[in-house]
Formats: sequence, C-alpha cells, structure tokens
Amino acid sequence: MSVVGARGELRGRRRELASLERALAGARSGGSAVLVLRGEAGIGKTALLEHAARQAIGFHKTSVVGVESELELAFASLHQLCAPMLGRLGQLPGPQRAALSVAFGLHDGEAPNRFLVGLAVLSLLADTARDHPLVCLVDDAQWLDDASTQVLAFVARRLQAEPVVLIFAVREPDEGRDLAGLPELIVEGLSEPDARGLLASNVRVPLDPLVRDRIVAEAHGNPMALLQLPRALTPAELACGFWVPDRRPLASFLENTFYQQFRSLPEDSRRLLLTAAADPTGDVELLWRAAGLQETSMDAAAPAEAAGLVAFGTRVRFHNPLVRSAVYQRASAQDRRAAHRALAEATDPRLDPDRRAWHRALAATWPDEDVAADLERSADRARGRGGAAAAASFLQRSAELTPDPARRIPRALAAARAGIDAGGADQAYDMLALAEAGPLDDLQRARLERLRARLLFAQVRGSDAPRLLLDAAQRLAPLDTATARDALLEAAGAAIFAGRLGDRPGLREVAEAARAGPPPPSPPRSVDVVLDSVTSLVIDGYPGSVDALRRALHAVRQEQRSGTSGTDKRWLWLACPVTPEPLAPELWDDEAWHELVTGAVRIAREAGALGVLPMALTYQACFHVHAGDFDTASALIDEATAISEALGSAPLTYPSLVLSAWQAQESQAMDLVEASIKDVGARGEGRALGLAEYATAVLYNGLGRYDAALAAAARACEYLDLGIFGWALVELIEAAARSGQPEVAAAALEKLTERTHASGTAWAAGVEACSRALLSDDQHADALYREAIDHLGRCRMTVHLARARLLYGEWLRRQNRRQEAREHLRTAYETFSRIGAAGFAERARRELQATGETVRKRTVSAIAELTSQEAQIARLARDGNTNSEIAAQLFISPRTVEWHLGNVFTKLGVSSRKELRSVLLAPKPA
Repeated sequence: MSVVGARGELRGRRRELASLERALAGARSGGSAVLVLRGEAGIGKTALLEHAARQAIGFHKTSVVGVESELELAFASLHQLCAPMLGRLGQLPGPQRAALSVAFGLHDGEAPNRFLVGLAVLSLLADTARDHPLVCLVDDAQWLDDASTQVLAFVARRLQAEPVVLIFAVREPDEGRDLAGLPELIVEGLSEPDARGLLASNVRVPLDPLVRDRIVAEAHGNPMALLQLPRALTPAELACGFWVPDRRPLASFLENTFYQQFRSLPEDSRRLLLTAAADPTGDVELLWRAAGLQETSMDAAAPAEAAGLVAFGTRVRFHNPLVRSAVYQRASAQDRRAAHRALAEATDPRLDPDRRAWHRALAATWPDEDVAADLERSADRARGRGGAAAAASFLQRSAELTPDPARRIPRALAAARAGIDAGGADQAYDMLALAEAGPLDDLQRARLERLRARLLFAQVRGSDAPRLLLDAAQRLAPLDTATARDALLEAAGAAIFAGRLGDRPGLREVAEAARAGPPPPSPPRSVDVVLDSVTSLVIDGYPGSVDALRRALHAVRQEQRSGTSGTDKRWLWLACPVTPEPLAPELWDDEAWHELVTGAVRIAREAGALGVLPMALTYQACFHVHAGDFDTASALIDEATAISEALGSAPLTYPSLVLSAWQAQESQAMDLVEASIKDVGARGEGRALGLAEYATAVLYNGLGRYDAALAAAARACEYLDLGIFGWALVELIEAAARSGQPEVAAAALEKLTERTHASGTAWAAGVEACSRALLSDDQHADALYREAIDHLGRCRMTVHLARARLLYGEWLRRQNRRQEAREHLRTAYETFSRIGAAGFAERARRELQATGETVRKRTVSAIAELTSQEAQIARLARDGNTNSEIAAQLFISPRTVEWHLGNVFTKLGVSSRKELRSVLLAPKPA
C-alpha cells in the first residue's frame, strides 16, 4: 500500500510539499527553517517527514520518534537525536561540552544549566552543518520527555543563520505548549477527489460504489484510514455493500486495525514485536538480547516485516507510530511486564542504569524494595542532570513500589517535594495522599503539612498559605529546629505576598512567632540570617533593622557567588522564592538586586524548577524596567507567562503592570491594572495589589495627570509592602507637590527619609535628594537636584536618573535658566525616548519646546530601528563583547550573531563596531 501517486509524489499534498521544499531550499542557501506539522493520527505527518528525508539530498540527517514510555526520562529523546553528532562533542566550548555530557549521562557533574544545554545543542547542530546542511526530523513530538522538548524548542527559536532544518510532527489534540509560537503547518485531510484516487489505487478487489462513498466519507480525507479501512473488510463487504461502519474515534479504529494484523502473527513474532514496542531506543542489538532471554529466535522478525508493521535494519522502525501504540497499549499487563523484564535484564546497568531501572519498574508485579531503591538512585542522577520532572517521576514510582511504610512515606514526601519544584501539582497531590495513608509519625505529619501549604502557595499564592505554613512551623519546632525555621521563612514569604489582603496570621504574627521560636544554629545558615532580618524589619522598624538586612543580603550574595552546590543555595530560592528578592530594593541596593535576581533565575534554570522559574523571571524583569532595559524586561515577562500557562499556574502580572506604566500605554496599562486588581483580589495577593497602585501612579505622573497619580500613590502607601513602599512614596511626593498638597508630600518625604538615610546607597541618596528638591525653596533646590543627578549617575537605575534630569530641567525652565534647562531636558528626553518611556518622554519634549527649542514630537532612536534581538546584540557589541561572548549570553550561535550584526550595520549606516557607540546613544529623527 502506498500514499504516493504514479510519479512518486504524495497524493494531494502540494501545499505541504511546497512548505517542506522551501525549508530545505532555505538551508541549501545557508539559512535556517523550523516547521511544526500538526494533525490527527494517520493524517500523513510521518509520510511528510519521510518525504523530507528523501528530498534532503546532500544533507546530514538525524531523527527521533517520541515514545510515550520515555516521557519520564530526562533528555532521552534529545540524546537519540544528537547521537549521530556526538563525535563532534569535543569541538564545543568547554562549559557547553560539560553541560551536554552531564545531561546525556556521559559524565558525572552538577546539574547543568538547562539553557547551557540548549546552547550546546545549538552549537552542535551548527557545527555539524558547517560542511553540509542538516535536517532534524522529530516525529510524535507530543511524546518527547519534557527536558528534550524544552531544549529543542529553545534551539528552534534561535536557529536563524545556520543551514539547519528542524521539523516536528505533533499529533493533535496536543496540550503541550513548548512548541507554541513556532512556524506551523496544519496537515488536513485529502480532498474528496484525492481520497477517492488513493482508495482506488490501493484496493485490488471489486469495490461497491456505496461502500466506496461511505469509506471516503468516514475517513474524512485521512490517508491512513483510507488505506486501513478496506483491509478491515472482507471482499464480500467491499463488493456487496454490507459493511456496518465503526463508531469509534479514528485513531482507535486505526490502532484496532493494526492490532488485528498483529494478532494474526505467530506467537514468537508477537512477542518480539511487543518487546520492540516496549523499547523506545530502537536498538537492534538490545532487542536481540532481550529476545534471546525470552527464547525468541531472530526468525520471528520475518512475519512481522512481511506484514508491513515493522522493519528491522540498523535500528527497529515501526511502519507508523500507531503500530507501536496499538501493540503496546493493547497487550495484556502480564505480557508487557515480561517484555520490560527482558529489556531490563538485557540493558547494561553500567551504561544505562536509568533506563534499566525504568524497565524494572514497569516489569514489577508487586512492591519490590530492590527496584524502589534503584529508582531512588535514578532520581538522584536525574536531579543531578537538571531533570526535576524526571526526578519526581522516578521518586513517585519508587514510593509506589516500596513495600515497607517506614521507607515508603519519606520517598512519597520526597516525590511530592520534587513534584512541587517541577510544577507537577497533580503528581504532588498524589504523593501527599500516598504519604498520608501512613502511618505517619509527628515529624512526618508536620513535613507533610508544610509541603501541602507550599503546594497551595505555588498554585494560587493566596492568603491561606501563611496560616498553613505557620502551623507547620509550629508543629516542626519541637521536632526539627532547622526545618521549622525553613517553614517560618516560607510563611514570611507567603505573608509578604498576601500583603494587605492577608488574613491573620499576617507578617507581624509570623515575625513574632519567629522571634519567639527556636534560635538559629551556630553558625547560622543564610536561611536563618534572612529570617532574622525580616523579623527585625517587621518588629524593630526600618532604621533598627538595616544592619540585619545588610547581613542577609551579604549572606545570600556570598552563597550565590560560591562554587558549592549546597542545599541552602538552592533551597532559599526554590522553596521560598518570595523572601530574598524584596530585601534589595527595600534597601535601595541596586547592585545586590541585580545579583540576586540574576542568581535566582540561574538557580531555577539549573534545577529545572519550572514551578519557581516564572517568579524568578518576573523579579529579573522588574529590575530591568528600573534599569531602563524595557526590551529585556518584555522578553522575560513573555517567558514567565508562557511557563505559567503551560503549568496551569496563575500568571504573575505585576512586572507587566510596571512596564506598561513606564511605557505610558494608558489604555493597555489600565485594562491590565483593572484585570489584575480583580484577579489578585480574588486570590488574596495583596502585594500585587500594592504594585498595581504604584504602577498607576507612575503612569499618571508620566502623563502629567497628578491628581490621578496622587490618588493611586496614596492607595499604594496604605500598606508597607516590602520592596514597593519606598517606590510608592517617591510617586506620592511628586504627585502631591504638583497637585498643590505640600503637607501630604512633606509627610511622605519624612517616611522616605527614614529609609533612605538608613540605607545610605547612591540610589537611596539620589531619590531622597530629588524628592526633597521638589519641596525646597529656590535657594536649596538647585543643589539638591545636582546632588540627585550625581548620586543616581553612580547606580544602575536609569529611569530614576532620567526623571531627576527631567525634574531639574523643569525647575530650571521655571527659573528662566533656559540654556541649562535644555541640557538636562534634552538628555532626559533622549533617554526616555531610547528606552521607550513615552509618557515621560512627552513631558520632556513639551518642556524643551517651552524653552524655545524645536523638537519633533515623534522621534525614533537609532536602536528603535532594530529588532529586539538586533538591539541586544548591538548593545553587547558596542560594549566590546566578541561574537562568541554575545552568543553565550543570548543563547544563540556565533554565526547568528555575525548575521545580525550585518543587519545592524546596514540599518544604522555604520561599518564597524567602533561606530556603534556614538550611533546608539543619539536618537534619529523619524
């Protein structure tokens, strides 16, 4: 049977074949192409991949087929895809080579950065494609393990200037979102004439017209159905029209057809085919060893091949993925276990211990401590490779197979904890239920309650989490001091998030419990130092806690800088991601803030902790907003949103609020504010509510609508949200001063000064001087504005420096010092325009016009003419980074950097890196 026409072309697939040819032609010309084929089972996706492979003459070729049974083995599919290229591994840069070697289990080492693994694969593909183009074909991508899917999606989004074609085939419906946004092609059913032609070319017996019409109608243009439906009918049914259509879903019908073919094979052939279906590697040598253990001879392969179900060559290859699923899913549990048992025995425990452990688990009939312990060791290795989801799955199966409750309960708790870190809420709940079946001792009960509270917070971040975590901490206090303090810090973090919407216990009650609770060990861990600093801030007030806050920041930064892989280093961010980050902006310490958010993202990525990564990304985005890098902030927000949606978690909207406010997108910002207020109010996220009010104040101060800004800033200042309250005071002071309410501004300045004096950083001194200048007489304002600009020029906070220049320029113009005003207003205008702060840019433009300077209303900076990625590359090249260094930072290949720089030079009209600096600093008229 064939779906090809007389000239060897796929029938009715001109559109699809044209898309494939464009992709291949682009690679022949030195470009990249990515395509995701989507369609139902049997629609012809595999045939299209095979066609692409045949047409890729002169290409390097590699492929992989996703297999459902390998979903839990981190990087398993990626390893198979990259296996033909691993001879080039030694040509990769050292860090990339090490990361990929650890991910593939070739070497031991710390968990690799997931994005470094992605960069290593990108470099490997680019290196392979240096002499000839490369085509990578991924069939049944919906069954790739999560780690492989994420890395391949990462690579697909960064292929630009390499002669590489990456084609995925995904069976619909597919709930995965990792490949969302990539170029895709929906593979639809054949037209009725093509369907009739395909049917006629493959039926060699008389065909009743009514049966023919019914088959065409039932198949809905599905080629596999058109080929297989006639085989399910007798010649009499075909010729006489006595066929009764099957009402099952098409995929089920096709699988049933393949299964009937499978059932007609001799027993030895069925056993061999089932064993092949149970092994996703396609390793022929492994299959023959497993067959030998089942006393199945190699002769058993012939009937299966003759039936067209499978081919045994250098690798085992099923005719269609549905054949594999039909054989495996419809086999009896006893037969499947026998196949996995043989595969486990045939797998070398030294070369592939994890796959052997997984086969042993699937072969187990009842709980088995030896198998459970094997799986637990595999979980440790998976965690070491950054496979958080794989570690959770190994631990889950280990717990389920543990016969002794004394060992089963801690394994179930470990599986739940791993599931929370990996974003697997359902899995975590299942494991908590298994542990709760007990019998639990007091310590285990307390640990279970803590995990349940952590899971609740990870999912909805609501106001119930502080109470549950504090209860768990109090249960733990007499049993495990260190874990009790861990839970107290988690409770503090949850209370910070709940903010003004939190029920009791609030942050004050948590702090009092911490101070009255068990003392820290000696020497204290960073966890203990952070807990004590938050406790001091809440109970002792800001001035009395500054030293403790500084010690906490120092401890966390030192730990992040260290080369150790201690548990504190990861736990502080993975288990309690809320608490460390706000300490830096609370202290107005921009250097510490930058270091903390960068480290938080790195740690979450290295651990593969998708449950935590969105929060870390949003922290980093918020920093980049204040630093004036809106493009990077936007990219981080997009990534965080995509991950949250994929996990089914509540999205973190607050960095989007702040970014939209600074961009002065009033309609978008206010829609987002209103939706966020409603959403976070329902969940009890009071801190996000405070941030929404702060963002509204920024928006209206930028637009010069000071009454609205005053109202929003006043609402933001009703609660002391950690890391936000100080910012809101700054907005309140400006709005009140410009609204004719100096007493409100003076009261806010007094609160701000209490914080900025105690902090002593350049950022703090700058915002205080600028705010004080707004309320000072002419004799003192000039010096205060200059002082603010001097201080803010020595920190990373670009938007605050630009605002100080704007306010100073506005003041100078009102003093009739127009020449001096122009200097500061022009600089502010250029900065705000460059970064995209439209509201403040327009304020500066109006003030410049008032000085008599002609300014175009709409200006476009040179860098605004570039794409987001071109702009990033241009900035890095301007700062002296090499192509390789830029590639490593942006997770792209050096060749792509070179290609983008060519576009940058053309758009900006420059010919060298030396010219970039002056061009990028000056905006160009539109």
